[in-house]
Amino acid sequence: MAAQAYTKLKDDTVAKGELNTNHAMLARVRAIATRIEPQTGVFRKDAPGWKWEVNVISSDTLNAFCMPGGKIMFYSGLIDKLHLTDDEIAIVMGHEIAHALREHSREQVSQALAAQTAIDLGTALFGLGQGASDVAAVSYQNFIATKFSRTDEAEADRIGLELAARAGYD
Repeated sequence: MAAQAYTKLKDDTVAKGELNTNHAMLARVRAIATRIEPQTGVFRKDAPGWKWEVNVISSDTLNAFCMPGGKIMFYSGLIDKLHLTDDEIAIVMGHEIAHALREHSREQVSQALAAQTAIDLGTALFGLGQGASDVAAVSYQNFIATKFSRTDEAEADRIGLELAARAGYD
């Protein structure tokens, strides 16, 4: 699914003329990825063998991500607006790669599905209506799901920093 979503995003940005338009920036980001990718084996043995792909979208958006399987996308705005050094790009990239290595998106989907199932069962067992189910879902999102998100972010920070350092970045 991630590969399909990545391909669709690429196709959409190609159609808009926004994919990989700055060849120097693309080469820079790809060179950084090339140094980081071999380091991923420390955290996940199969990761160096993923079909890594790195692209840059020309956009003022301050964002970057790495999908499962090593599909990395940087937005030029993140680099241009913040005037990121190679070391800083490596840390951002390492952070995003760490999410993929640790399968955080899969964990979040699994947790959300389990929580919704529990909420639906609980409201049905106790004869509560949709309103109670909605309140429980909002409570889960605000108090529990955000904790998982913070935990995932902290783990991605630690692993990302180590990936960048192992690749020789400051």
